Amino acid sequence: MARKSGIVNVRMVITEEKILSNIDKVEKLINPNSKKQIVQLEDDTYFKDLIESIKTYLIEYPKKKNFPANVYKAAYGLVEYATNQFEQNTKQIEELIRQREANIALAGDLKEILAVVDNKEKNWKNVVKDASDKFQDDIIDTLGVIGRSKSKTSQNYLDATKLIQARISNLEANLHIEIDMERIEDRSKALSYIGIEVADALKAIPTPVEIENQDIVDEIVEETNNDYINQTQIEVKPSLWQRIKNSKLVRAISYITKIRVRLEVPSNALPEGRGE
Repeated sequence: MARKSGIVNVRMVITEEKILSNIDKVEKLINPNSKKQIVQLEDDTYFKDLIESIKTYLIEYPKKKNFPANVYKAAYGLVEYATNQFEQNTKQIEELIRQREANIALAGDLKEILAVVDNKEKNWKNVVKDASDKFQDDIIDTLGVIGRSKSKTSQNYLDATKLIQARISNLEANLHIEIDMERIEDRSKALSYIGIEVADALKAIPTPVEIENQDIVDEIVEETNNDYINQTQIEVKPSLWQRIKNSKLVRAISYITKIRVRLEVPSNALPEGRGE
């Protein structure tokens, strides 16, 4: 029996609602303020299944020119949101690298100061005084203890030297910075996964007529996909940031692009498409 005009296709509505719900779930997972976030993309099958369901809907929708505008807007918004988050992560990584380089430089300075103080060079007091602009009071006080020690076997001297050496090691190791970088890189891998999978599928869908400024939206979608491709391509450059980016993050993203989550999709899982 022919479908009456104005009657809602229930199966299609449910499917659209499910995809919209999945898009919302993904946005919550990549929200930096969310309590539940991506930890390890490789192990997060729930996240990858959500992305795969969205991509499958975009690719297999039968009549692309009648694609639901609300789903298109939501999918585009997801890609745009992921892109913005990726850019913020890149800025955070760059800032962490600057902090790490600054800490390594401070470790070198502290080594030199310790040598001057330990050898009791004539200007050691002035050197320690000048160092007060770079180091906290506890470090300055400890250096003073070393400089005033009359014996290198006294407990005060040994404790003070041990403390300074420990601070040097901490500055060189940058353990807290490395942990933060790993965490941000894991989130960036997830964000890139969205860009690679969803934005690419979205390109094949004509912009729904309900959306204003079609040319602008199409251009943004195109640029968004190209940005992800450019950001995840490996380029050999001399700077430290590029070496880090090209080693850990990009190798991981290159691996992610090979991942395809296999889902058993029933034949009636997608809508028929709206009539002409």
